[in-house]
Amino acid sequence: MTSALAAVPPGPAPVGPPLPRPRGPISAAVLAALPAGPPTGVDPRGADPYGDDVQLALYCLYELHYRGFAGVPDDREWDPALLAVRRDLEAVFLAALRADTEPSDDVPAEIDAMLVEPVDAWGVSHHLRRDGERWQLREYVALRSLYHLKEGDPQAFVIARLDGAAKAGMVTVEHDEYGAGDPERLHAHLFATMMRELDLDTRYGAYLDLAPARALAEVNLMSVCGLHRALRGALVGQFATVELTSSPGADRLVKAVRRLGGGPAATAFYDEHVEADAVHEQVVRRDVLAPLLAQEPALATDVVFGMRASTLLADRLGDHLLEHWAAGRTALRRPLP
Repeated sequence: MTSALAAVPPGPAPVGPPLPRPRGPISAAVLAALPAGPPTGVDPRGADPYGDDVQLALYCLYELHYRGFAGVPDDREWDPALLAVRRDLEAVFLAALRADTEPSDDVPAEIDAMLVEPVDAWGVSHHLRRDGERWQLREYVALRSLYHLKEGDPQAFVIARLDGAAKAGMVTVEHDEYGAGDPERLHAHLFATMMRELDLDTRYGAYLDLAPARALAEVNLMSVCGLHRALRGALVGQFATVELTSSPGADRLVKAVRRLGGGPAATAFYDEHVEADAVHEQVVRRDVLAPLLAQEPALATDVVFGMRASTLLADRLGDHLLEHWAAGRTALRRPLP
């Protein structure tokens, strides 16, 4: 045991990313409080639940449960005053999502509708495959790095909240997300490799300051559902939506990267998702959703909420990207270097 441990050379201690710039009074108060002090003057009433100020504040509070920030002590993760602010912001965000999604408990019907892609469907992956330019692909990848550099982590929170077959099925899919035991095959590692091939900064959180609220909201949905046991059904719904629908989009993105000059290292991440998510679709349906709903049928409404909220936020981000690109301007808060 001792010799095996000694054979691993010591590496540098991980350091979180720097704190981002505030985008309004709420995020300013939260960011000022993160290093040491209690937050003061945070009142989310009347704030835009999908806006930059609320979404950045939420993102930074959630980030304490992942890698943290440089200069912010680890024990701030469980500071009662910060958690109280997070609770109030979550209430605003979740109320907006519930108001903007129609409730339903028909999970099979939701899945059936999700698996049918209209012949005239058009989205970011379609655009990048057919008409996208390299600068647009780089913007898309930079934004997606906010999630993909910690891919699987928000969903890992739900494992302890499941039981029996649903837990085993969830672990099966997460095992693949984490490279099936090979650190070189971690999905986050594959994504960083693609970023490097596209001349992007691979540091965790490097593009937080450039990300618009709609990109933050997608990640925040995963975090709020993962961190609350009461939302375990919604997290499974969000996860199922990604696993059930991502394979065709990943295939289009492989073609987009190749068309724009990317080689095998640049396409490995999406190549992996074309193959893996086709398998995960069956695992999620048979081994996660089916046993979960058999054990806890009352979670069906939350599962559909997670599916519809995930789709809503993904569509909002897609519309933002396509609208800005059609006008020939950056979809980021500032252009990439």
